Amino acid sequence: MEGSGLSADSGNSFTDLRLRFQLEYGRALAVCGVMGLYARDQPLWETGRAVVNVESGRNGVANPPRLVDPFARAITYLRVSVTDRCDFRCTYCMAETMQFLPKKELLTLEELDRICSVFIRCGIRKLRITGGEPLVRRGIMELFARLSSYLDSGMLDELTLTTNGSQLARFAEELSTIGIRRINVSLDTLDEEKFRRITRWGRLPQVLKGIDAAREAGIRIKINMVALKGFNENELHPMVQWCHANNMDLTIIEVMPMGDFDDVTRIGQYWSVRDVRARLEECYTLQSLSERTGGPARYFQLAETGQKVGFITPLSHNFCESCNRVRLTCTGTLYMCLGQEGSADLRTPLRGSDDRTLIETIQAALARKPRGHDFDYTRQGVAGRMQRHMSHTGG
Repeated sequence: MEGSGLSADSGNSFTDLRLRFQLEYGRALAVCGVMGLYARDQPLWETGRAVVNVESGRNGVANPPRLVDPFARAITYLRVSVTDRCDFRCTYCMAETMQFLPKKELLTLEELDRICSVFIRCGIRKLRITGGEPLVRRGIMELFARLSSYLDSGMLDELTLTTNGSQLARFAEELSTIGIRRINVSLDTLDEEKFRRITRWGRLPQVLKGIDAAREAGIRIKINMVALKGFNENELHPMVQWCHANNMDLTIIEVMPMGDFDDVTRIGQYWSVRDVRARLEECYTLQSLSERTGGPARYFQLAETGQKVGFITPLSHNFCESCNRVRLTCTGTLYMCLGQEGSADLRTPLRGSDDRTLIETIQAALARKPRGHDFDYTRQGVAGRMQRHMSHTGG
């Protein structure tokens, strides 16, 4: 379909037509101020739970309370894992033989839409879709199309995702059409053999092709590089140069103690971003930027190139004092802190109650959000280790 970003020869014209209809009609509702929640086999302007309040533009509970934790931090950023499955097996994220969740335990796309909509009505301004690998979830573009309505209504500032890039060549045009303007791509090396080794199953040319497709579609790319001792220490400068040559930002992330693997030693992988920054300063002048993108990264400009580099430092310098986010797993579990086990079951009220009860459950969970995490690698051991895997929590 010309101008829609949807392929007319994709082999599934009915799905394409339905996606286009949901996107265009959902946006029309948003512009008119009628923000309905979608539900299976029901009109878009009405759900089985409540009729849209045309006056307020909200469904169900009018003017729900904003999300604030016990430390007066406004929660405006929601990260949602839509699947625990991935087509890679990165050594710091998954075991090679993972036991994935039964599909019946996952939230449906309709449930994901409803719960995201509730969070947005409670003041979430940034929504990031994660996994696993979010683009391997069947029908995921329908969810993006539904949620994009909130961009046009002004209720959401940004809808984005984090991806390994393997499926970007397939979906880049559709993502751009829907309203995705910025994507994070996880990429730890530009060496094809090392890439195969760290991902176990991945193919670097496929990822690079996806990145090119996204850039051609007008999507801004930020590369997320996990700093791994003994693996990519000698690739720091080549990665910086490659990102600069392709007009992409770069964020460097410390490896976090999430999940146990028989063949991986966390403390052996840990390369402090403090040391990374010192190595960069051997060649560049780092100028601190006040810019924030709603997440935990702290940004610097390299004076010699003008490019932006971010650092996410949960261990060497934690960022808990300004935490504005919570994470929802693909099974409907809300984690108030990445580095603590405290959680709340949202699937039960989602499936058995109205929006008011769901909001009350979310508020009660936020009242238990801790001040910060307990990650620590400083004592020749790993303190604050989380048993759950990042692929389940949402990367």
